[in-house]
Amino acid sequence: MKKLLVVCGATASGKTALAVECAKRLGGEIISCDALLVYRGLNVGTAKPTEAERGGVPHYMIDVADPREKFSVSDFERMAIPVLEEILSRGKTPVLCGGTGFYMNALLYRSSFGCAPASEEIRAKYERICAEKGREYLHALLMEADPESAEKLHFNDVKRVVRALEIYELTGKKKSEQNDGNIPRYPFEAFAVSYPRETLYERIDRRVSDMLANGLEEEVRGLLAQGVPEDAQCMQGIGYKEVVECLKSGDSQSTMRDIIAKNTRNYAKRQLTFFKRMENLHELFPKSMEEIVREVLKIYGN
Repeated sequence: MKKLLVVCGATASGKTALAVECAKRLGGEIISCDALLVYRGLNVGTAKPTEAERGGVPHYMIDVADPREKFSVSDFERMAIPVLEEILSRGKTPVLCGGTGFYMNALLYRSSFGCAPASEEIRAKYERICAEKGREYLHALLMEADPESAEKLHFNDVKRVVRALEIYELTGKKKSEQNDGNIPRYPFEAFAVSYPRETLYERIDRRVSDMLANGLEEEVRGLLAQGVPEDAQCMQGIGYKEVVECLKSGDSQSTMRDIIAKNTRNYAKRQLTFFKRMENLHELFPKSMEEIVREVLKIYGN
């Protein structure tokens, strides 16, 4: 069975360039695992790869959702699994690339819930709670009942959050106690370029400055003018929510830049923590692109 190649890690660590070079050498095709790249019209603030940066390699799961829509991990899984299977059916190598760990795990693993029963009534109750009070409130209920499961599930993954609450209410036991586990769909090798923390922060600062110079503020103004609500899910992404708040408060672009950079650095810390727990992860240390690609292909081929 063909192995998947995973390129993951912190924002601004060069994932796209590495994934493209590896895909070229392997005859691969890239599936983006990024929660903001799914949205049409979010280009500057997401560092969405241009056609030139894609290097002629097919990319999937980019520009698949309207920015006015909610888009969950379950939506991603429903759309991306057929793409993954279609790439494999043609004998190509799927290269998963991105920094949204929950999206990546949705492709790498099937979730197992043991033998816990189901209840449409309980499920409907939690779905109503979610509709009335929001996904964060629903996730907070799970954090109270089953912190271990809540730590593993993003609040946008409503389907699995509801299932975990359903299991707890039906059995009195946590989902994590129900012989729960992640079952790999396919074999894979994962790679992340690991920069010293100070170097990574410098790269983040440069990226934020470039985004503002390339028109991030104008992009956000345009989205709002097109009718995208400021509380839309996509506008909660780092870069977008800060611009919205600064536009409302009248803060300067330098203040905007500092806030975005700070929040991006904090997000990068969370990404590093998440991916360090990933199975089959190989940390790569900064070298020339050619040396890194050779190292990836050597490990992947073994």
